[in-house]
Amino acid sequence: MTFFNASEPLIRCKQEHLDVQDLEGLLRLRWKIGKFTLFSGLYTRIDQTFLLWGLVTAGIFFTAQFVPISWSFQAILWSTITLIATIGMAVLTLFWVKVERVCWILYCWAILMFGGLVLTDISIFACWGCVLLHLCDLWLGVSAIGYLLTGLGLRSRTFLLIGLAHLGAIGLLPFVAPWQYLTAGITIAGSLLLLSEVQWDMRPPIENSLLSEEQKEFNRVQQQLRQLDAIALKPIQKV
Repeated sequence: MTFFNASEPLIRCKQEHLDVQDLEGLLRLRWKIGKFTLFSGLYTRIDQTFLLWGLVTAGIFFTAQFVPISWSFQAILWSTITLIATIGMAVLTLFWVKVERVCWILYCWAILMFGGLVLTDISIFACWGCVLLHLCDLWLGVSAIGYLLTGLGLRSRTFLLIGLAHLGAIGLLPFVAPWQYLTAGITIAGSLLLLSEVQWDMRPPIENSLLSEEQKEFNRVQQQLRQLDAIALKPIQKV
């Protein structure tokens, strides 16, 4: 038995047959003008978390790059929003991580966000030049650690590769010195928005005592349906 689920592609279109923990709080969006569909999408609470952080990080880094606002005001504003987003992340993902038995991943992300926030704010208000000059490196590094831990916890190659991409972006920063915040923002926010729109690979589903017998059976049926869909797609993928 391999550590990663090699039968799954790194990313693919979102699956239709969702487990109980994914159906909890599922958001369905469908925007139409007459009979013409402008947009249609499904967003689990995990997807919603990615969207939330994607919008927050885009706002933080794009403001730092393009908007002439004092650093102290930005620190107060974005620290408040980051703390709210961290609480939102915990609320949205708590049931899912409990069922998947990866609560420690949520705790790690919360610690990483809080630690990065403290270092950022202290560097701004205490004028720590050595840290201020490397805020993009700091947050790319924080994100990379989070993705690598998530990849190991979920046995996901996708998260591991995204973590490595963030580390690679750190090496790119000296070559784009005037646009460091834009580069970091595109890397961090872009990865989050991508994850919210696709299905990523992870280990096979597990059973948890938090679920009732009916819910466990429902998940087994959904897993069988997903396997049937995967088998049906294989001839198409070979063409």
